Amino acid sequence: MYRQKRQRSKTLTVAAVAALVPLAAACGSEKANDSDGGSVGADGQRITGVQWSIDSVTVDGTTHQAPDAAQVRIDDAGEAAGSTGCNSFSARADVDGERVRLSDAMFTEKACDKTPVDFEKSLGRTLTTGSLTTENDGDRLTLTTDAGDTVRLSKAQDASLYGTKWAVDVPGPEGQESHPVGKDEKGGEKGDEKGGAHLTFDRDAKTVSGRLPCNRVNASATVSDGSITLGAPSTTRMMCEGSLMDAEKRLLGLFDGKVDYRIDQGTLTLTSEDGTTVRAVAEK
Repeated sequence: MYRQKRQRSKTLTVAAVAALVPLAAACGSEKANDSDGGSVGADGQRITGVQWSIDSVTVDGTTHQAPDAAQVRIDDAGEAAGSTGCNSFSARADVDGERVRLSDAMFTEKACDKTPVDFEKSLGRTLTTGSLTTENDGDRLTLTTDAGDTVRLSKAQDASLYGTKWAVDVPGPEGQESHPVGKDEKGGEKGDEKGGAHLTFDRDAKTVSGRLPCNRVNASATVSDGSITLGAPSTTRMMCEGSLMDAEKRLLGLFDGKVDYRIDQGTLTLTSEDGTTVRAVAEK
């Protein structure tokens, strides 16, 4: 039985919603079944732990191109999250050799002008007809129904460190997980800038700039061999509520020192010399 998230946005037509219920399930994940904890297809290529861009869906010989933002990521625990380019979804899936069966989905019900309803309906129809065959060459993944309809996906490329607006998760107090800053518990905005904390690196100027949970920040940033040497930060001097100031103080702990960095598709991970880890996501 599919489950549905409540959403205070304009709903899709009945036909579109009916298609989206299976869509969310179908873009789901596989249970871990390989020796290193990730799921692989029959050809030995990884399916989980990869950010897949949805390229197109073909039904009855008609191909519908996907919006640029359509994507799905399946983690190694068998949970998936993604977007049709309009509606977000999460789901689970079982993998048995070269077959994938998807189930138990949640999805939003927004209506978006730039995402064709026909694409979402076709994607839902294709992904929920039953067990799907997977074909994966590492960079591309094709899901095929028994009737021959297909969903084509490709591995998203790593975002560039430079010029990308990185939305930052600030490390929580010791023993607690990191969390998005600039947003309240219900996903609303806190502070005075839409989008919360973010950083952007400039290759030519060798600087990093952006917004902390409260104040704007600038600093030098020299990149070399997987690490970034950050200079002493220059910030504005606004005062915000205590939780934002506490989060800002933790984030400022990265500056005036060296951090290791790693980019995995759309995720940037910064690790300081004392072991503090900060993650950021490339904004579309």
